[in-house]
Amino acid sequence: MTTPLVLERPAGWVRYTPLWLLPLPALWFAYVLAFNPTDKIMDPTGPCPWHMLFGIDGPTCGITRMTWYLLHGDLVNAGRMHLAALLLVPLGAYAYLWWAAGWVFGRRLPMIRVTKPVVINAVVAFLLYSVVLRNLPWPPFDWFYVADLT
Repeated sequence: MTTPLVLERPAGWVRYTPLWLLPLPALWFAYVLAFNPTDKIMDPTGPCPWHMLFGIDGPTCGITRMTWYLLHGDLVNAGRMHLAALLLVPLGAYAYLWWAAGWVFGRRLPMIRVTKPVVINAVVAFLLYSVVLRNLPWPPFDWFYVADLT
């Protein structure tokens, strides 16, 4: 059974819900650009709570620095700051476009079917990489090891 390419769009102003969320990444980019996370100057939000509690990089440590490098076109350092999150950027962007195309324009873009085991394995791999492998300061993982900038 195939899904139709033309969808019935939600009625009224609800149809534009995906567009209302666009200010969120814009605010994130503005924050990262306003407070350079790669310098040694303390940001207004303070140090990472995970790093303060456990003394190691956590699942989100490095995402502001990854965003900084990504916005400046430096893919190598962006991957060094948080490779798993960098790999999820195009996936998240396409998922947003898929959602927006269906709601705003009534068109269905191609989408792969993601099963529950795939999601579970992806979450486990993300956590294994971001909590364990990134905190190993010896080769071959030392390339992903990021010293505390605070």
